[in-house]
Amino acid sequence: MKSKATFVWFVFAVALAAGIWLCQKFLPAGPPAIAPLLPGLRAAALTAVQISPAGAREITAVRTNGAWQLVKPLAYPAQTAAIEALAGALEKLAPATRLTAADLRGHENADADFGFENPQFAIDLAAGGQTWHLLVGKKTAPGDQVFIRVVGLDGAFVTDAGWLQRLPHSADEWRDTALVAAGPVDWLVITNGTKAMEFRRDPTNQLWRMIRPLAARADGARLAAALEQLLAGHVVQFVTDDRRTDLSGYGLQPADLDVWLGRGNNFTAAIHVGMSPPDNPALVYAQREGWNAVVTAGKDTFLAWRGSVNDFRDPHLLTPTAPVAEIEVRGAMGNFTLQQRGPGRWAVAGEKFPADLETVQAYLKLLASLRVSEFVKDVVTATDLQGFGFTPPARQIILRGAAGDTNSVLVQLLFGNTETNRVLVKRGDEDFIYALKPADVAQLPEHGWEFRDRCVWSFSETNVARVTLRQNGQTRELVRTGNNKWSFGPTSQGIINPPALEETVHRLGELIAAGWVARHVTEPEKYGLKPDNLSLTIELKSGEKLGLDFGAELAQGRTALAAVTLDGERWAFVFPPALYQFVAAYLTLPPT
Repeated sequence: MKSKATFVWFVFAVALAAGIWLCQKFLPAGPPAIAPLLPGLRAAALTAVQISPAGAREITAVRTNGAWQLVKPLAYPAQTAAIEALAGALEKLAPATRLTAADLRGHENADADFGFENPQFAIDLAAGGQTWHLLVGKKTAPGDQVFIRVVGLDGAFVTDAGWLQRLPHSADEWRDTALVAAGPVDWLVITNGTKAMEFRRDPTNQLWRMIRPLAARADGARLAAALEQLLAGHVVQFVTDDRRTDLSGYGLQPADLDVWLGRGNNFTAAIHVGMSPPDNPALVYAQREGWNAVVTAGKDTFLAWRGSVNDFRDPHLLTPTAPVAEIEVRGAMGNFTLQQRGPGRWAVAGEKFPADLETVQAYLKLLASLRVSEFVKDVVTATDLQGFGFTPPARQIILRGAAGDTNSVLVQLLFGNTETNRVLVKRGDEDFIYALKPADVAQLPEHGWEFRDRCVWSFSETNVARVTLRQNGQTRELVRTGNNKWSFGPTSQGIINPPALEETVHRLGELIAAGWVARHVTEPEKYGLKPDNLSLTIELKSGEKLGLDFGAELAQGRTALAAVTLDGERWAFVFPPALYQFVAAYLTLPPT
C-alpha cells in the first residue's frame, strides 16, 4: 500500500512540474510593471512646487507646518487640496512611450517639434533633498497625450495629458478661497460700525455668553449658524493685492463689519467687510486680517453677523443644561410641586395619583420654548421691580436638579404684570426684565392636578359583563355573551354590530384622557354635562361599575368633554377624538 501511494504522489509531482513548464513556455506573460516617471517622488514629502506657465508669472508654493503657502508672485495662503492633488498625480505619472536621445536627434528641430523650445509649463519640485525639473511640451496629434522632458534624463517621454488640468495658469487658481481659516472657536468679537460685541463660550456647558457691552446669555444658535456660514464662505473674485490701495473706496477703512475669532488666549482669524460693488449688490468687498488682498464675497455670508445687541441675546428664558428632578410652581391659582421618583416616574407632591410623564416632559419643553418678545429693561431698580409687579411676583416656576433639595436650583422664573400684549418676566439670577406673549404664557398649566396620569382606567373587554347606555331619556342594556358576541338586555331592542361593539369596548378599556379640564366638578353645566347627554355604565364581571358621562362637543363634533369619578372625586377631561368616533357610532341612542 505504501509503495502504491508513493507512486501516485510521484506521478502528481511530475504532472505539476510539466504544467508549470508549459505555462511558462507557451502562455503569454503579463504586462511588465510600468515604472513611474519620477520614481523618487513622494507626494507626502513634497516641500516646494514652482510652476512657470508660458507667458505668465512664476507661481511658487512651499509647505509650512503642514499647510501650503504661496510665496510667488505674492504671499497668500494656498489651496492645499489643489497642490496635493497635483503632487499625487505627478507621483503616479507613468510614461506611455519613451523617446530616446537617438529618436530626438533624428528630428532636425526636435525641441521645436516636441514643444520643449517654448514649453507650456516648466515645473520644479523639491522633496526630501531631491529636486526635479520638468518641461511640458506640446500635446500629441490626437490631443490626449503630451510630451514631457525630465531634465537630467536622456530623451523625452509621452504621458497621458489628463494631469495637465491640475496645473495653474495664474496664482489666483492656487489661492485659498476661504474667507477665514479657523479651527474651534471659543471667543469672538463683532464690530458693527461703532458697536462692539464680545462673546465667550463657557467651557463647562459650552453655552455662549455676551461679555460686552453687557453681560448676558447669548443666542448660541445664531452664533453657531453665523460661524458655520462664515467658515463655508468663499472668495468670489480677487480684486487687488496692492498694499497702497485706498481701502476707503471699498468701504474697508473703516470696515462696515469686523469679525474676530479666537481660541484660548490666541487670535486665530478675522474678516473685514465693506460695501457692495456698484455693479453687483449681491456681493461685498472683504479683506482677511493680515493680508493685503481685497476680495469679493457673497453678501449673504455675513447677514447673520449684522444686527443690534439684542439680536444676539438668547431669545429663550432658559436653556436646559442639566436634568430636572423637581418643578415647583407658586401662584395665585395655587401651589404645587412635581417631583421625579425614579426613571420615567413623576408624582405631584401631596397627591395620591402619579403624574403623567408625557405631560411633565411637554411642560419642560414648553418652558424651554418660551421666546422673549421684548427686552424691556436691562438696568432695574427696586422701584422698577415694584412697578413691573415682581414684589411679590404673580407666579414663580423653580426648576431644581435634585428633588427636595432647595439648594439645587437650576433656574427660577418670576412672572410680573400681565398687560394687553405682554407678560413681564425675569429670571432669579438676572436683573433683566423680559416680555413674553400672553398666548404663550396661557399654555402653562396652573394646577398640579393637570399633571395627573391621563390613564382613566384599564380593563379587558373579556371582563365586561354588560354596558348600559342612557341618552335622551332612553336606556339600553348590552350584554356580552362571549367573544365578539353581544345581545340586548331583557328590556332593550335595536340593531347590534357585535364586532364593532367589541372593538369599541376594547378601546374603552384603555381610556387615556386627551387632557384634564377640571377637578372637583360641582357645576356640571359649565362643561355641557346635561341629563339628556350620553352616559355609559360599564359593569365588570367582578361587580365593579365604571361610569362615564359626556358633555359639550368640541372641535366641530370630533370629540367632547367627559366626566368620570376617580378616587371619590369628579374629574372632567377631553375625550380622545379617535375613540369618540367609535362611541358616537356604536354606543349612542337615536332620539325618539
